[in-house]
This record gives sequence, structure tokens and C-alpha cells, in this order.
Amino acid sequence: MQRRNLLFASCAPLLLTFAAGACAGHGETAVTANKAVAEHGLPARCQSLAANLAASVPADSPVSGLVVTKSRWVEAGTRVPTREGQSAPLPAHCLVEGHFAEHQGLIGGSYAIGFRMRLPEAWNRRFFFQGGGGSDGVVGDATGPNGSGNELALSRGYAVIAQDSGHDNATNTLPSHQNELVFGFDPEARRNYGHASLPQTNALGHFLLHAFYGQDSATNIFWGCSKGGQEGMAFAQRYPDAFDGIVAMAPGMSLPRAALAEAWNTQSLAAILKARGQKPTIAALKTAFTQDQLALVADSTLAACDALDGVADGVIAAVGQCTTKRVLPELKKRECRPGTSKTCLEPVQIEALVRMMRGPHDSSGKPLYAAFPWDRGMTAPGWSMWETGLENGPPSLNVVLGGGSLAAVFTTPPTALGADPENRLAWQLAFDFDSDARKIYAVKPPFTTSAWQDVGMRSTDLSAFRAHGGKLIVPQGASDPVFSVLDTIGWWRKLNKESGGTAASFARVFPVPGMNHCGGGPATSHFDSLSVLERWVVEDKAPDAIPAHAGDDTPFPGRSMPLCAYPAIATGSKKDGVIRYRCTIPAPH
Repeated sequence: MQRRNLLFASCAPLLLTFAAGACAGHGETAVTANKAVAEHGLPARCQSLAANLAASVPADSPVSGLVVTKSRWVEAGTRVPTREGQSAPLPAHCLVEGHFAEHQGLIGGSYAIGFRMRLPEAWNRRFFFQGGGGSDGVVGDATGPNGSGNELALSRGYAVIAQDSGHDNATNTLPSHQNELVFGFDPEARRNYGHASLPQTNALGHFLLHAFYGQDSATNIFWGCSKGGQEGMAFAQRYPDAFDGIVAMAPGMSLPRAALAEAWNTQSLAAILKARGQKPTIAALKTAFTQDQLALVADSTLAACDALDGVADGVIAAVGQCTTKRVLPELKKRECRPGTSKTCLEPVQIEALVRMMRGPHDSSGKPLYAAFPWDRGMTAPGWSMWETGLENGPPSLNVVLGGGSLAAVFTTPPTALGADPENRLAWQLAFDFDSDARKIYAVKPPFTTSAWQDVGMRSTDLSAFRAHGGKLIVPQGASDPVFSVLDTIGWWRKLNKESGGTAASFARVFPVPGMNHCGGGPATSHFDSLSVLERWVVEDKAPDAIPAHAGDDTPFPGRSMPLCAYPAIATGSKKDGVIRYRCTIPAPH
């Protein structure tokens, strides 16, 4: 099944030398070298790995300037910090950390690609590349998270590698240039963020597999969401031989264009404040809608579209069919009238929502990104967190992350806005969708490629990935406020057309009704995409549906529902109070 192009036989001598090691950092406990030698060869091999690589690397390494700063044995049962809190107890494994490909940036200091790898004692001969997120700049925990509530890849027996995409938020930071987003001003750092760090880290992962185990992996899997999903698409499109299977969840395949939509939405929401006579500020954006008003938006959407899938169950499974034409009359029913005392929607709020769901356009009406579907999840905190910010919570991510990134990373030449987040808001509000939007495709020295070439991963030429035998699964929330599921569906439809109607043989998109960005929302958002991908890759069992269930924080806790491979949707029928679902391809509409 696998290609065998990354066997590093020259690493074999490294397996024969043992050395003592200190305790692991970050709360991870290592056994002493003497105890390791007495009990097992792998712990001792791990303890000596850094020293042995330092002695042998120059001639053998697949990457330039490899520096291994740590190789420590981690005892079974250790918990480590993750983005979601403390991990589950981990199996015994070798932890390896370091960096490579260091270069002096044009601005922002010295850049390098940082990595972390965990090699389990009970290895299943599978390799897992853990995708990043946001603007990256932080080395992932390398435990192999793969969806809410799912067993970590490391605990399943995978060797796992993670990286920071070529910049470090702690050291590559400059207040005058949006702090940690300064990497966008350096051409090599921007390319590394977009894709160039990926094949290097992948090659290093295989190098370390052979150095530690004496053999390469039999199966290679990538899993990532958001920016991590973009990285999965980069592998499928640019480096198609790297992986047998990829889960690219909520993929930022059109990141620069999606950043245009973030600016568009910020301008739309600011119009609400201006109509009230308020000055748009980051704090004021949080007041654009109350939670009760967003509940009216959800009510309107359900009233217009809930039954399109055959059953009124609080889920709009007919993704893409819930249009403004259907929803607008329901919104108008809830519009504020003279003398209205109950909660209602201001006319300017309805106008803003309609404008946002249409997606960004230039002055001639040309779309600059996809439209967004109407969906119940627009009332969830995971939607507001991006669009307006949360009351008594973080500010709008569309402004602080999206605005800062559009100025620093996704346009050429990049624009320095300073450290004050209000400057990012002011810049977004002044953004011109005719002249400024073109800058995502611009090339200007010292940049020899555009931001779209560096970061955009929306190619529909997956012929090499398909020829390699690769399989691609793309789940995405219908209420994702930052990457439109309609953009992802549009990409798949073009891919299917160019593949002669056979794209489903190697790539499948799974819309998740109600789900926000990478999770959350009133949705059956708990599902095990990794196990589904494994069956497709190893057993050739293609998934027509992914079993999913709703969490306790939803309006329908515990509900089970299939996530259907597009173009199928989950149609429901109710009998004796029980709803039964099946995946059905809807008639053209």
C-alpha cells in the first residue's frame, strides 16, 4: 500500500548507543537511564537519541540545520498540557523536540521550524501528522487530537509529530507589526506558514521513526482542523505522496479570501452601530445583537427551512437549500415595529445579516468569496465569538485575528498596524473591496509569490493524490462563521466535474448541520473521523456516512444522526415519536 521512499538506513548505528538523560520538562517524568537499560531498550535508546543525532545528523538529516534539544522517555500515565486542558493519561513513549531550517528574517528576528514528536513504546507502525491552527507559531502537543471525545492518536498507537509552521510567537514578535503576526512580513516565513514547512517536517518525522524504531511506518495519516485543515489540503494538492489518508476538517483552503469575508462582515456589523449613532469599537461590536435577538434569527431560520429535510427536528440538514429568499420573510415577521415592546430585530440588523450571508463582493457585484448558508448554529457562542465577540468574553476573532492576518499575512505588500487591536478594526472598516482585495493576489518585492499562492489551497487537481491511492475526508460545520461550507462544497463540485464524476472514490465532504468552526453549536458534532478514515485507507471501506451524536450542551443531547457524504443529506421521518434518519440525495432545487 505504501510508498517506501523515506528509509534512512544510515540511522541504524544510532540504535546501538545508550546514554543517560535528565528528567523531561513540562511536567513529564522520565525514568533514569540505568533503570531504562535494565527494563527496556527503547527508553535507553530514547535517552541517547539527541546526543546520537547531534553526532550523526549533518550527513543523514533530510532537513537543514537539525537541532534536537530534547529526547526524554515519558512514563505511562503521564498527562500533558493541551489546548483543551490536561490530556488523558498517555502511554509510555519517547518525546523528541527541536527545530531546523533556521534563517534570519527580514524583520522579526531569526526564524526556525520547531517540532515535537512522540514515539510510543507500543507502536502500531502508523504515523500521524497533527495539523496546526490559527496563525500557528506554537508547536502542537503531538498527542494526536482528532475530534471532541475521541481517543488520542498517540493512545491508539500512532507515532505523532507536530510543528509550529516556521515561526515562534514567543520570539518572533514585534508590537509595531501586529506582534506575533510579524512573520507575514518575511517571505520565507510566510511560505513556511502556508505550506513549505510541511514536507520538511514530514520528512523529519520519517527520519526519526527509522532512527528510533529501525523501520518506517506502514500507514501515514494527517488530521487537522481550520489552519490544520488547510495544511491537509496542502499535502493533498502540493505533496500528494506524503499521506495515505487525510482528514481536513473545516479547511482554510481559501484563507485569504475568507479574510476578505471577515472584513466584509465587520463592516456589515459596524453599520448596525452607526445606524444607532454609536462609534464602532471592538467593545461596541459585542452589542450588535443580543442573545435574544440571535434566538429570533434561529427561530426564523428553522421556521423557513427545518422541514426541508423531511422532518421538523431542529436541524437544517438540507445544507445549501436554506436561502435568503426563504428566510427573509420570516425575519421580516420579527422586525421591530413602532410601539413594539418585546424583543425584535432592527431593520438594520436584518440588512446586515442578509449582506453577510451573501458574502463579499466588489462594486461590480463580482463575488470575492462564497456565500454562507442560513443555519440554526448562528445563535451559538461559536458563531458570535468570531463575528461580534462574546459579552463578558473575548473580542471578535474576525477583527483581532482576521483583520490582523489580512493586513500582515494575506495581502502584499503587508501593512503594519501596531499592537492596538482597535487599529485592526479601523483598518478593516476602511478596507476597499475593489482596490485592496486585489492585494491577496499581488506580487511585490521582496515577495516573489502572492499570499494566495503561498496560503490558498483550493486547487481541484488532486490527480497525483488519487494516483497515489490517497483518501480525503472533509467534515465542516454548516454554521462555520469563518470558512463557508458552501465554498468547500463548491470546491468539491468542481473537483467532481474535473474527475469525471468520480471524486467520491477518493474525496468526500461531510457537512455538519448546526456546527460552528471545528465543533460546537446545536449539532451532532461528536464523531470519529479518524476511525472512519482508517477503515477507508486500510480496509477500502468508503464512508457514505459518519455516525455522529449530539453533546449534552445541545437542544437534543444524545441524539444520533448520520453525517452524509455530499450531495446526500440526512432525511428524517418520525414514527411513534422516534426520528429515524437515512442519507438521501435530494432532488435538484
